[in-house]
Amino acid sequence: MIHPAVLWLFASLLISSVAFAQDAKLIEAAKKEGGKVVAYGSLENASMDPIAEAFEKKTGIKVEYFRASATKAMDRALTELRAGKAVFDVMVNNSGAIEVMRKENVFAKYISPSASGFPKGEIDPQLGPAYRHTPIGIIYNKSVVGPADAPRSLEDLLNPKFRGKVVMPDPTQHTTTMQWLASLYKIMGKEKADKYIRDLGATKPILAESFAPSAERVSTGETPIAISLVRYVVTFAEKGAPVDYVRMSKMLSTGQYLALSLKAPRPSAGKAFIDFFLTAESMKLLAKAGEFVTMKGIPQLLPDADKISAVEMDDLDQKGYATKREEFRKAFFQ
Repeated sequence: MIHPAVLWLFASLLISSVAFAQDAKLIEAAKKEGGKVVAYGSLENASMDPIAEAFEKKTGIKVEYFRASATKAMDRALTELRAGKAVFDVMVNNSGAIEVMRKENVFAKYISPSASGFPKGEIDPQLGPAYRHTPIGIIYNKSVVGPADAPRSLEDLLNPKFRGKVVMPDPTQHTTTMQWLASLYKIMGKEKADKYIRDLGATKPILAESFAPSAERVSTGETPIAISLVRYVVTFAEKGAPVDYVRMSKMLSTGQYLALSLKAPRPSAGKAFIDFFLTAESMKLLAKAGEFVTMKGIPQLLPDADKISAVEMDDLDQKGYATKREEFRKAFFQ
């Protein structure tokens, strides 16, 4: 009689060899498609580049990545598809932009085998796992605004002493900021949130294209305070910038997905890239960049990250964005 442990080992090796064969077959198909994958997204180059390099080293498949704000990446993809020009294979974007594109039937259903490393609650039945979350809060430059003088809450940003010292993405152009403002009721209550949006607009904050340039201005001290992704504290602190974030009990956040284009010119390359991106190897690279990855067992580098209570933002459809755009135009530009 064969010992059970031997049977278990044999079964494990068999499963591993089958999985490897499947990976090899997919990679071979990807090479026949041209040996590259084209991705569009809002994930910063500093976070994407190490993953792309590791993927190319492992598979020989090159990654062409167009990085822009969530809105611009979405708009570029939709414009091309509507014109009958299928260019990208994979979209890397937040849930708001992904939901708009999903309703236009942009994506193919693909659940990567690598999704097994993520909690079931993070896995969308069509797209797979939300691999990271993006808590939005207040970051500040400690050399300009000392910790004792820094705001303690979103409401503190309305204080006259901070007028002209706050930068945030333009809420009439940046979809994630529209989501953020539209979802403030979830942590403030509707009446208070509506008033807060009007009052914040009245302070005339400096408006940037997206979260990245907002955080960049804080890192240089050009503008001392920003409403941005708190993960940028890790990014810029590693470069020597004196940045920190305000510890708030609740922060609005959104998930980010990788989605395979329904009209991907290189579907095998797209699947292979998604498979690799969702491995522990890639998630560790993202965590090293300060990202809030959702894979089980991957630690966060942001100080006190475990104390952040992330509240998922509402997704808006195109009509919802149009309505909020007009509402926020009145609040911030009149």
